Amino acid sequence: MRKVFEELTRAFRKHEGMLNEEQFSHIATKHATLFEESDTIFLLLQASGYPIEQVDEDVYRLKTFFTPYRQQRYCVVDIETNGSKPGTSQVIEIGAVMIEEGRIVDRYETFVECAFLPEYITKITGIEPEDLIGAPTRREALTGLRHFMEDAVFVAHNASFDHTFLDASFERFGLGSIGNPVLCTIDLAKRTFESERYGLAYLIESLGMEETMHHRAYSDALCASKVMAKSFETLPPYVKTTDDLLQFAKSSKKTRRMKDEERM
Repeated sequence: MRKVFEELTRAFRKHEGMLNEEQFSHIATKHATLFEESDTIFLLLQASGYPIEQVDEDVYRLKTFFTPYRQQRYCVVDIETNGSKPGTSQVIEIGAVMIEEGRIVDRYETFVECAFLPEYITKITGIEPEDLIGAPTRREALTGLRHFMEDAVFVAHNASFDHTFLDASFERFGLGSIGNPVLCTIDLAKRTFESERYGLAYLIESLGMEETMHHRAYSDALCASKVMAKSFETLPPYVKTTDDLLQFAKSSKKTRRMKDEERM
């Protein structure tokens, strides 16, 4: 599904956020394996969190292309794991906050049942094996996160780790790929404010985020949401929609300079 997400997004951007039935079906069925009907693929995309909607019988729209970034729903996520590789390790704690119009409107926090917790993980996180006894199973915890995220933008500090780990975990338990657009607060911070370092621990201290517990999922998700809010203060004027924001967070210096020059 990952290729479908990427190619559809490129096509939506090329066609001003809208695709007709023929354009959508051409891309969707090209990557389909078991499902060949475009209606079925559309439902699978929605179920995966990809922000697509049908606005007419034969017209599809990418919602992030039209949503002002300040009105967008952002699911800021952090996970703790018992190792670094999703193939041999698992999630042991999930924390997430839902941000809408600059406010926290919901939260999701859970330990995850785990039979093996290395001592060094306990030293880093403070999570004890006893904390995980009787916790929701991986399937239950991940399903809860899937429902919580819906089609919000997936946000994390060093998002490649959290997203890759969770995406593999979702696939393992039959929950499909994560189709939500991804925003990394490290990438965004580097493009919006100066700092000696951009690791979350350093930013927690330098930005005065007090009363936090670093390397605990909910606390780190909350801190990442504050980093995002800090970045929003200095976004350039040409960033208006959510899609503008997503592209800006990955843009090169050359691209940003050209955008600035266009406005002069």
